[in-house]
Amino acid sequence: MGQSDLPHDLICQVEEKVDLFFPSGPGAKRVKVQSGSRGKQRTRIIRTVTQTHLKTHPVAGDPQLKGCVSADRPPTERRGCRIVRPTSSGPSALWCRGPFVTMTTAEPPNVLSHRKTRPSGEITGHDHSSLQEEDLRRWQKHAQVVKGNVLKQVQDQLSDLLDKALTDSIQPFAQLQPAANGKPSRPPFSSHRMEDGKVFMDRPSLLDELFEINHIRTIYHMFIAILLIFCLSTLAVDYLDQGRLVLEFDLLFFAFGKLGTVTWAWTVMFVYTLLVPYFTLVFWGSLYHSFPSKLGLSLCTALVLSAVQTCVLGVFPIYAAVHYELPPASRFIVILEQIRFLMKSYSFIRETAPVIMKNAPKEGESPRCQAFSSYLYFLFCPTLIYKESYPRNSHIRWKYVFTTLGMIFGCLFYGYFILVRLCVPVFRPKTNQPFSKRTMVLAVFHAILPGTMLLLLCFFAFLHCWLNLFGELLRFADRMFYKDWWNSTSFANYYRTWNVVVHDWLYYYGYRDFLLLSKRKFRTAGMLSVFIVSAVVHEYALGVAFGFFYPVMFCLFACFGVVFNFTMNDKRQSPVFNVIMWMCLFLGQGVQVCLYCQEWYAQIHCPQTGNSFWELVTPRSWSCNYQS
Repeated sequence: MGQSDLPHDLICQVEEKVDLFFPSGPGAKRVKVQSGSRGKQRTRIIRTVTQTHLKTHPVAGDPQLKGCVSADRPPTERRGCRIVRPTSSGPSALWCRGPFVTMTTAEPPNVLSHRKTRPSGEITGHDHSSLQEEDLRRWQKHAQVVKGNVLKQVQDQLSDLLDKALTDSIQPFAQLQPAANGKPSRPPFSSHRMEDGKVFMDRPSLLDELFEINHIRTIYHMFIAILLIFCLSTLAVDYLDQGRLVLEFDLLFFAFGKLGTVTWAWTVMFVYTLLVPYFTLVFWGSLYHSFPSKLGLSLCTALVLSAVQTCVLGVFPIYAAVHYELPPASRFIVILEQIRFLMKSYSFIRETAPVIMKNAPKEGESPRCQAFSSYLYFLFCPTLIYKESYPRNSHIRWKYVFTTLGMIFGCLFYGYFILVRLCVPVFRPKTNQPFSKRTMVLAVFHAILPGTMLLLLCFFAFLHCWLNLFGELLRFADRMFYKDWWNSTSFANYYRTWNVVVHDWLYYYGYRDFLLLSKRKFRTAGMLSVFIVSAVVHEYALGVAFGFFYPVMFCLFACFGVVFNFTMNDKRQSPVFNVIMWMCLFLGQGVQVCLYCQEWYAQIHCPQTGNSFWELVTPRSWSCNYQS
């Protein structure tokens, strides 16, 4: 190719590996050239770029063109220009790559492309618009690539930040100290390190964050739609059976009856918990450092307080529930408040007494005790771990308060419709129906759906709505009442994340104190003791609420729960174990709803005839043949 064969306004020739900016422009020719040590051929695009093309090209004003081209040089000595992909610094990059080697070909010089080209300088409006459209498409494609790269980079950076934050948060518990043999060892366990207790921080509830996602909120809307379907079905049945459209909530009113008795019983327990433990601790603290026998004073104070606690917070709630024949829901309120006051008063004493023992007052000063306002706030805030102060929000969101209160009432009506539409028609006896294996199996599978819905309702109504309601009213900022228990692949993780409030109390005052007393020995025994205590308390609450002894919850919790805790531990990370966990929850809820409903109707139709011990502890549904 000679100089006379080139267009008169030639600037440079461009060698492209990718057809980017001039895909169909003039002067393009594909040739086979030798490359590599093996002499493989590859296709290159040799394109003649003229001044007219550069005027219409986005990089026409690039200053590199001045040093890249020289019109007074012969074509064989002109420096070549390569157009590469767009970069973040500009629309494109055009760079020089040394002396340009012109191609040699046997074809005549006038055949520079497979297409018929226009003479130089004749660029129509259609060609100009085609170039602009092609550039726009290239830019859009590049923007998508840049977007993906930026999102990936941001995600990686956020992941690194979260990993660092989690590492920093657990660093005080994972620090290792060098031992005498050169191997790392954990720091010695000490009961005087109060900083090892629960750390409260400002964080919202997990469902509040998830509900900001439209996909998750749609699931919430689905449950609301199911509630409306229950209402419509009840209205339709009432209209067909009785010829009227009236929603009767007789079962709901029965379950929450005698609220006046519940109120004064709660008032007695609250006043006692507010005054007696606090002033008993103040009295003990004022004498502790000056009394000759500190151990004797502490033992006497503990025995007297335990006796009073047993009478007021132990016997009195049971007496009020049984003597006044409170209905199930009212009994449940009294018993849960009894347990809550016992746990809160113990936490207050457990957290405050070591501080008084360590901080001896100076001469002429009275011993320092926790402020009464802090203790009063603790009795209402949604936590069972006492601290002198908690993170607080700046204001109360009243819209959130009323919305949460509405959701609580919605859950109550939801539970009512589940019992009326799914449980009562199945378990209410209609004919002589003795206990058999077949009826048991069918009843369990019938109870799985209502049992699962009641489980989710109890979680949402109490652990989310009720605790967040009091947290918002008291401006309590730490709303981590639960974690993502639904993603658990082990029962060990499920027990830790289902109810964080109760789990923290059991961990710090049950498991951790057990290890403290045993000098960090017998970890398995400590775990089993916590499981047994939790199972007994759960069965106690249900037994008093229903009015009969049927240890279904205890057997499921203390037997199967312990087995699953050790077999399905944290080493199980496969999603298959999440499926297994949900299957176990479904079956467990079905068993509980089935057995408790059967026993409830058996207690009604086959009343107790004697007062022997075996008659009290033997389930009536095993031998009762009743008729409606």
